[in-house]
Amino acid sequence: MRVSFPYLRYPSSTLNSIHIGFVPIGARPSVRELEGLPIDSLWTGGHVAAPNGSPEAMIGLARLAALSSRVQVGTMVLLLPLYPPAIVAKQIADLDRASGGRIVLGVGVGGEYPEEFRACQVPIGERGPRTDEAITLIRRLWSGAPVTHDGRFYPMDSVRIHPAPIQAGGPPIVVAGREPPAMRRAATLGDGWCPYLYSPERYARSATSIREFAANHGRALDGFGWYVWVFCNVGTDGRLAREQAARSLGGNYAQDFRAMIERVAAAGTADEVLERLCAFYDAGARHFILCPATGDAEPGSMIDRLFTDVVPRLRAYASVTQAAHRDT
Repeated sequence: MRVSFPYLRYPSSTLNSIHIGFVPIGARPSVRELEGLPIDSLWTGGHVAAPNGSPEAMIGLARLAALSSRVQVGTMVLLLPLYPPAIVAKQIADLDRASGGRIVLGVGVGGEYPEEFRACQVPIGERGPRTDEAITLIRRLWSGAPVTHDGRFYPMDSVRIHPAPIQAGGPPIVVAGREPPAMRRAATLGDGWCPYLYSPERYARSATSIREFAANHGRALDGFGWYVWVFCNVGTDGRLAREQAARSLGGNYAQDFRAMIERVAAAGTADEVLERLCAFYDAGARHFILCPATGDAEPGSMIDRLFTDVVPRLRAYASVTQAAHRDT
């Protein structure tokens, strides 16, 4: 089924009170068609050795960068402890230059698939400290100057990665996760925070924790990005949409999501999904990464409903809410 895209007359550049990202699923619609939507970013995840045969994140990012020309493109997420930081720094710098400065590096520590760590010969218990050291080192390598680093995991002497990325200081590094160590990492090392399988209430609590971690670290969060990954299914039958979403997530994470789907996804009728996304906005989210969760059903009609019946009203809600805050 081909998506009809009746909303192409609304360029996203004029609708910037929030940012809308999307995760391409399947072959249709194509990246070029998706870039015609009122969106600001496209995203790819990835694994090295996962049971569900997921593609690798850097390859997915390169594909998005090559097939798009306008939107930001990012990883959500690259499992950073599985990769040497110098390789990540070089690949991201090259992609940033090739894409005209459109790259966002979303990182996480993983751990749900221990076989990935065995395959990459990385002790799974070291994934947190390896990620902390790698984030700092990658930023130094993006300077284009020689770097000498006396670290626990990645020592190096006079290593130069050049040419540097187009974006000054390198692309944003957004930290993904669900637990307090990830919040601390985002607050002290990251340029943004992106949880997943969260409720709006939990998102609000995480934002408070991040601000507290940052304040205790003496760090201002000026320009910090408040992202959220939301699995979505917009249907004419809300019950069926929730069942499809639960099957989709159950296949991804090998557990039963039926009892929790209303907490960890935005699934239902257009009005129900809109209410859920507005609640995330009220909780502090400003960059929505929307991922179809339609189970075995083809996502084209769902994408149509999402961008016709939900996203325009979400943008309107954000604009009205921002205006009300300015007037108070």
